[in-house]
Amino acid sequence: MSRLPDSQFSFADLEWQRLGIRLDPILQAISDLLDGQQHLVDKVCQDLQRRLKNPQTGRDGISPAQVLRSLVLMRIKNWDYRELSERIGDGLTLRSFTHFDSHPVPKHDAFHRAFCRLTPETIQEINQQVVQVAIELGLENGNTLRVDTTVVETNIHYPTDATLLWDCVRTITRLMKALHAKLPRGVKGFVNRSRSARRRMQEIERMTVQERAHQQLPRYRELLSITRQVVQNARQALKRKTPKRVGVVERLKIDALRQEIGEYCGLAERVIEQTRRRVVEGEQVPTEEKVYSIFEPHTDLIKRGKARKPVEFGHKVFLAESANGLITEYKVLDGNPCDTNHVKPSLESHQQTFGHLPETYATDRGFFSAENEAACKDGGVKNVCIPQKGGNKTAERDTIEHSREFKRGQAFRAGIEGRISVLFRGRGMKRCRAKGRERFEILVATAVLANNLMRIAELLRSKKTKRRAAA
Repeated sequence: MSRLPDSQFSFADLEWQRLGIRLDPILQAISDLLDGQQHLVDKVCQDLQRRLKNPQTGRDGISPAQVLRSLVLMRIKNWDYRELSERIGDGLTLRSFTHFDSHPVPKHDAFHRAFCRLTPETIQEINQQVVQVAIELGLENGNTLRVDTTVVETNIHYPTDATLLWDCVRTITRLMKALHAKLPRGVKGFVNRSRSARRRMQEIERMTVQERAHQQLPRYRELLSITRQVVQNARQALKRKTPKRVGVVERLKIDALRQEIGEYCGLAERVIEQTRRRVVEGEQVPTEEKVYSIFEPHTDLIKRGKARKPVEFGHKVFLAESANGLITEYKVLDGNPCDTNHVKPSLESHQQTFGHLPETYATDRGFFSAENEAACKDGGVKNVCIPQKGGNKTAERDTIEHSREFKRGQAFRAGIEGRISVLFRGRGMKRCRAKGRERFEILVATAVLANNLMRIAELLRSKKTKRRAAA
């Protein structure tokens, strides 16, 4: 990682200022807000300097302020790395917002390396501080709260046992070819079985319902045998030591390649075992023991009872939103926990953030339980808007759900569906294309951060407009 410079002001910057180049009003409000919050930049700086012996040496890199502003801009506009670099380089206003000004804009891979140094904990702390800034500015009082859960997908294909086995064979074979090219004498004893594995996979995938009854099990046995052979050959090749005459740099590359092959072999063995149990032995494999992708092994299978999407692959995300559209809390959950588990923790988190519980707490019927409703009332929540889930409603319960306050709370609750839609379509949270659980959490965190900054900017602008109108 290179040195983190302070952006220097040049004569070209003075000329741009003289021309009167103006930012978009929302971006200008966000820029003014970030200018007054230096502690947010300090958080980013700590991540960029993490594990560096001497951050003050080396060539100039991207400054912490530029990293934070570029990351926010990337999520606001829902751009990829290449488009982010090109747009900043072509636009004078975006250069001003990201503090590049007249300085050269790095290539897309430099942005990628800088963003990859950030941690989910840092973005979460920045989000919490942004919410506190909104509270201090009087933009949010925390009197109303609505919560919901959604699913953010990981970047995988629909998993079947045959395609997972084929993924294992082709990936290990590709990495073994790369190892063969780097070793002086190559890799001996490894047989390329990708062609036969692909044929078996295609035969299984193209079978009709009638053919599956007689031909599926023999084909799966053949595909399992091929995959076992590939993993066994790869394991044997990894046991051989690297020759001493290999240089230091090449040895590091070979060791990294060996480690990657070992990780994929471990995942392949898990896929082989779950396929044997499910297909050959007819066993019902528990969901938490399954592997749904060897490229994103952290992926969970989630069933929410949706007609169009009965099964989703990714992670469940909990969101809590205030009346003014600020997401005050978010969590990336493990597995498929019941929604009823989130009511009490969300009330405790709201208490820590605002110093009091909300007057109105609105959710859908998935969060309903007698314990949750009692916890809300015992805590002092005046209007608990959680519809009853199933069962026969008593006359008292029916009266409560038909009251004006309850209906208003449910109408308010529906707004979080629109917020989730904005996060999906406008902030790129629908599907995470980055690899790994950590990058997944950072995508969710930065989408929430961009949403909160835009909401604060809009609230500040409307506040100024009201003052001018009153004057």
